[in-house]
Amino acid sequence: MTVGMATSHANGVLNLFRGTNYTGVTVYMKLHTGDPGAAGTANASGVTTRNAVTFAAADAGSMALSSISDYSMTGSETISHVSFWDADTAGNFKQSAALTSSVPVVNGTTLTFTTITLDYTPIAA
Repeated sequence: MTVGMATSHANGVLNLFRGTNYTGVTVYMKLHTGDPGAAGTANASGVTTRNAVTFAAADAGSMALSSISDYSMTGSETISHVSFWDADTAGNFKQSAALTSSVPVVNGTTLTFTTITLDYTPIAA
């Protein structure tokens, strides 16, 4: 399974320990019907829009979604994963995640996310 951080994103975070700057980005979320794969491009939803997302401040190695636009569904499918990018089109894949529960949708409906949490664990206690 390839869900997780992109290699380039992981390297950027790790290089912080070397004193190398890693620039923050506006994050965009893409929907997937299965594991997005190592490049974040596999099993893409029929919805081609990536919506900008914002997160609340990180705490205890976890960060919760604070805002996102709804997705207007363009087909019948089951959304099971999401990927995060640094641009609304093209750009660089940063990370992917599996949803806690898959969501079946049909054409013409609106998909609304109320909670998404990214965790970097384990945290030393």
